[in-house]
Amino acid sequence: MMQFSDEQIIAARGARSIPDPSRPYHFLAEEERTATGLIENVATIFLTNRECPFRCLMCDLWKNTTTETVPLGAIPAQIEFALQQLPSCKHIKLYNSGNFFDAKAIPRADHPLIAAQVSHFQTVIVENHPRLCSQQCGEFQKLCGTQLEVAMGLETSNKSTLATLNKQMTTDDFARACELLQRDQIRLRSFVLLRPPGLTEEQGIEQSIESVRFAFDCGVQCCAIIPTRKGNGILDRLEKAGLFASPSLRSLERVFDECLSWNRGRVFVDLWDIERFASCHECLSARIHRLHQMNLHQQLRPPVICGYCP
Repeated sequence: MMQFSDEQIIAARGARSIPDPSRPYHFLAEEERTATGLIENVATIFLTNRECPFRCLMCDLWKNTTTETVPLGAIPAQIEFALQQLPSCKHIKLYNSGNFFDAKAIPRADHPLIAAQVSHFQTVIVENHPRLCSQQCGEFQKLCGTQLEVAMGLETSNKSTLATLNKQMTTDDFARACELLQRDQIRLRSFVLLRPPGLTEEQGIEQSIESVRFAFDCGVQCCAIIPTRKGNGILDRLEKAGLFASPSLRSLERVFDECLSWNRGRVFVDLWDIERFASCHECLSARIHRLHQMNLHQQLRPPVICGYCP
């Protein structure tokens, strides 16, 4: 089993950006199949704040974070800036490259104002590490007066791989967080990786499927499958050493087809920069279209048949 320290992971990094703490580093509105069963516009604001204290092996989100806690009022200012430019949406994601309930990232004193800003949305989705889930989550839902959903990175349910990822949690930690959040009627979303370091293509497929199953067993209602990408420094080094390879687009299709067929909850695949995982560009647009339609409609579509694929 590979093991890496925080220091090793940080040492492999390249340059980080210098974001403006008064502005989100990105925001957008996109369609998503929501818990209502409808395809609706969801606003996503990528907040600028202090880097997550956990140094996960696969993470590249540190690139757009600060090294210090942002000033009081900065997060509400970022939200206001984005909402002024985004179209009207019924749901909102406040993603902060880490943990919403990390007081060094999002000052707790800003929670009441943030809650007031998002109280008109039907659903407020934030991301958080399982070990940082506490009664604060339920308190924030009460402040919002609307439905809170917490997205947590499970990544994998395999204990050995979880340790390799330096996630600093166990599957028991994840299960406990799910139980705590469900007691407050908070919805659960989870992120699962496809082919983390140290796995063959087939092992990556099997572990991803088992991890989605574990997430649903814990009460997760929505699971996003993310193909593991290089580009954060340490994964690039592991690739050169033959210890990591990105998964193929065909593998992502296999995992999605299997997990969606269970009808246990919403399953999405992450299509950002999906072109890098393709081996055949003749059928790429058709494959992306199929996956996008499956994301939206949560129904299997006929497989893409290509006479050019290797």
